[in-house]
Amino acid sequence: MAAVTSTLVRSVFAAVLGMFYFGYNTGVVNAPAASIQQFTNLSYHSHYGTYLNKAQQDTIFTIITSAFIVGGMVGAMGGGFVADKIGRKRGLIVSQMTGLIGAIIMAISKPLSSWEVLLVGRLVVGLTAGLNTVLVPMYVSEIAPVDLRGGLGVFNQLAVTSGIFVGQILGLSEVLGNEQGWPWLLAIAVIPCVVQLAILMVSPRSPRYLAISLEQVDEARKELMKLRNNDDDMVDRELEEMKAEKEAEQEPEMSILELLRSKNLRVALIICVVMHLSQQFSGMVAIFYYAVNFFESAGISVDNAKYANLGVGAIMVAMTVVTIPLMDRLGRRILHLVGLVGMCIMAILIVIAQNLMPEEGSEESGGSGGFLIAVTLGFVLFFAVGPGSIPWMIAGEMFTQGPRPAASSVVVFVNWAANLAVGLLFPLVLIPELDRFTFLPFAILLAVFSVFVFIFLPETKGKTVGETTLLLQEKGWGARKN
Repeated sequence: MAAVTSTLVRSVFAAVLGMFYFGYNTGVVNAPAASIQQFTNLSYHSHYGTYLNKAQQDTIFTIITSAFIVGGMVGAMGGGFVADKIGRKRGLIVSQMTGLIGAIIMAISKPLSSWEVLLVGRLVVGLTAGLNTVLVPMYVSEIAPVDLRGGLGVFNQLAVTSGIFVGQILGLSEVLGNEQGWPWLLAIAVIPCVVQLAILMVSPRSPRYLAISLEQVDEARKELMKLRNNDDDMVDRELEEMKAEKEAEQEPEMSILELLRSKNLRVALIICVVMHLSQQFSGMVAIFYYAVNFFESAGISVDNAKYANLGVGAIMVAMTVVTIPLMDRLGRRILHLVGLVGMCIMAILIVIAQNLMPEEGSEESGGSGGFLIAVTLGFVLFFAVGPGSIPWMIAGEMFTQGPRPAASSVVVFVNWAANLAVGLLFPLVLIPELDRFTFLPFAILLAVFSVFVFIFLPETKGKTVGETTLLLQEKGWGARKN
């Protein structure tokens, strides 16, 4: 088994800070929503001489919140191009410089008394997060040894969940989620950027990018020697594997349009897209964004709902840590299946719990409130088992060097678009239309995704990228049976 070297640990840590940045900024504006809406109202009055009504305040806040996702979609689509043209490491450096600027722009919006500046800051921060969600998993998968690739890939999701959890804690009204503290809450996003930039400057470039994409084998060897602690045998084996992949590779570097037209890669692309959809259409996005409101509407007190939401973040972090050693032992397929099936069962129990809640206006929710919290936290637990982390690493395991950047851009863009769809549909359609059956559509979708994964997802554990790609191209939809 490959040794875990200090250079490898440092490089992975530096890279996944980009995913921490993504997680932290995902919902950080939700806790101080009332304070930010008050700020936008005062800002609007100072500019235009009139105050906003409640509906207008809600609209502007929704635009500010959604700007992050719009920026993320743009960043995701451009991430593959950046990875191809300037490389994975340099792409991350550019991304974090952009993220630093975005965090500063958000922080100065209150001193400038301009909600428009906050909107621009959220857009830039989203652009950075979109780039990170393409570049970070790609860089981590390309510097990791094959037998550690799954475990190290989990750190992408661990960083996301840690960022969300830290944002939840700092966003408490007793900490920074208040009128005075919210600009500092947004400004904290500069810290992961600064730390990441400092470490990346002394981290190695992707050996696979150097050897296969740029054909700079000597440079690739130098970087591999740093990552593998000067183990000549291991470096020689990996360079031979890269050489074999390049010689066998039937698909050269390609654009997104060329990828979409490629029949050879269509099965792999569809599988990766469905994996990302299974993450976002599972219902987890609804819990991330609306957990406090979700618990409150179910009859749980404001204080209990706030701390139940912290439980969501804590379970996500803890269970993601647990899956690190399991990823390369049990494999991606079994963990993703267990996660999806478990979430499907929990979604059905959430629907039952919602219907057991007393009618609105009742004083106490009784045991049904506790049951709702328990099954919701169970839902989060199963999400962390596989669906939270595996989609981020799967494109790096199913596409060789040439099409990998374009494939990563496509599947991550789908991830962001699905995130936006659920974020809008859950409060605007599902809650008002389905009332106590809001999680029923998610239960149905999870059942469909479980069947798809069981039938079509091949196991990638322990296989080189070339082996997985060849299997998918030769066997197509029957690759899982081999």
